[in-house]
Amino acid sequence: MKPNQAAAAPTTDDDAAPLQLERFLPYRLAVLTNLVSSKLAAAYARQFNLTVAEWRIIAIVGRFPNTTASEIAERGALDKVAVSRAIASLVATGRLVRVIDPADRRRARLAMSTAGYNVYRKIVPLARDYERQLLATLAPEDLQALDRLLESLTARVRQLP
Repeated sequence: MKPNQAAAAPTTDDDAAPLQLERFLPYRLAVLTNLVSSKLAAAYARQFNLTVAEWRIIAIVGRFPNTTASEIAERGALDKVAVSRAIASLVATGRLVRVIDPADRRRARLAMSTAGYNVYRKIVPLARDYERQLLATLAPEDLQALDRLLESLTARVRQLP
């Protein structure tokens, strides 16, 4: 094939057929996640001047006080660079404080300041209300199935190479 010649679309078997991206589960999950996160982020940015990563870190530290940046990245499935930037921003705005771990002086633990807790206490009800609105379209048995499926898929993806 010449460098500028278009390749013909495969037509023989399912694995060689063009990928229907709109039906591809990882793509669909990413689109849903991005839509949900962007809607929440718009509200949080407007009211609290927080990015998605900053909100997730506030939520994680609110649930797991005195955690490390590595633990935050793992719990939130976040990129370590994004976590580092967001932590720096939250420290700079006075919402988080770094506390040196007495057992390992190379490690810093993160705690919320009073300002951070004030934001956390205001955001949690908003997040819960948004979740209620999002899930209101599902019947109780569908909610149970969704929860079961998400747990099953999460466990499976952790097993995959």
